[in-house]
Amino acid sequence: MNHNASRPRGSHVRQSWRIAIAGTAAGFAGVVGLSGTAAAEPLAPQPSLPSPATVTQTVTVIPQAAPAVPGPSQPVGPATVPASGPGVLPAAVPPGTAAGLGTTTTTATAPAAAPRPVSVPLSPNPSGTIRDYLASRNVAMEPQVPTNFSALNIVLPRPTGWTQVPDPNVPDAFAVIADRVGGDGLYTSNAQVVVYKLVGDFDAREAIRHGFTDSQQLTAWRATGGSIAEVNGVPTSIIEGTYRENNMTLNTSRRHIIATSGTDRYLVSLSVTTAESQSVAAADAVDAIVNGFRVAAPAPAPAAAPAPAGRIPPTAPLNAATVPVSLGGASGLGPVFSPVSGLP
Repeated sequence: MNHNASRPRGSHVRQSWRIAIAGTAAGFAGVVGLSGTAAAEPLAPQPSLPSPATVTQTVTVIPQAAPAVPGPSQPVGPATVPASGPGVLPAAVPPGTAAGLGTTTTTATAPAAAPRPVSVPLSPNPSGTIRDYLASRNVAMEPQVPTNFSALNIVLPRPTGWTQVPDPNVPDAFAVIADRVGGDGLYTSNAQVVVYKLVGDFDAREAIRHGFTDSQQLTAWRATGGSIAEVNGVPTSIIEGTYRENNMTLNTSRRHIIATSGTDRYLVSLSVTTAESQSVAAADAVDAIVNGFRVAAPAPAPAAAPAPAGRIPPTAPLNAATVPVSLGGASGLGPVFSPVSGLP
């Protein structure tokens, strides 16, 4: 009895262990299965965020790819570049592909630079002055006065403190301005303009080659610089230096210009002189006069455009037209250097 009764209990125990082992194995398999499933199946997709790696790759790689050619239905131009996805920079267009796609090039055209004066150097001729040469050619020198003079536009800058003065010591003076504020009380810095109409036949280039001689004939002359050239077709001589007068050393800058107005020719001469002791104090004023002095023929008046049919042209205001006045200008202007006021 006892032996027979123990068998079912052993069987029951073994059966219970089998169930326990089987359950444990199933549980282990379930854990492994879940782990495998978790590794193989990602979580719900998250929206991608831009990252530095993506940006760097886009900039580096996309410009090397072949550019997409727009389809027939797309307009050719900058608008045909496909939009990039989120977090990606637009692809850079390689140089040279814009023309192939028909886009407008973005190369900016630099503004045309102002033409530089064409200067043709001429060699000095010390055999005589310009006046000597013209006399040898029987050319008459007719002195001009500023009243009603319209053959040339002459600009003579007038520094602050300088005023127009009558100077009987300047033969045939066209205009004389002098520094009435500065100076050492012994010599007054001044600028003189003389204009002659030249009547007769002569070679203007040969005449200007004598432009140094009158300065070189001054007492104790020492040149500090100078040039003789045909500047934009205008014969011009400029010389600078020092000389002695009345026991004083003077600095001077002298210029001769042979200007043409229509069929007439004129000799325009400028001299700016200061005492050597005042050369530093008067430097700015002298530079303003020398660099701002201009001589030019008046520009031809532009032809008036025809008024449209059936319309009455508007009446121009009284101050619309500005006519250059030789050696003229308004007084009391703000800039330091203003043109010389109207001459008597």
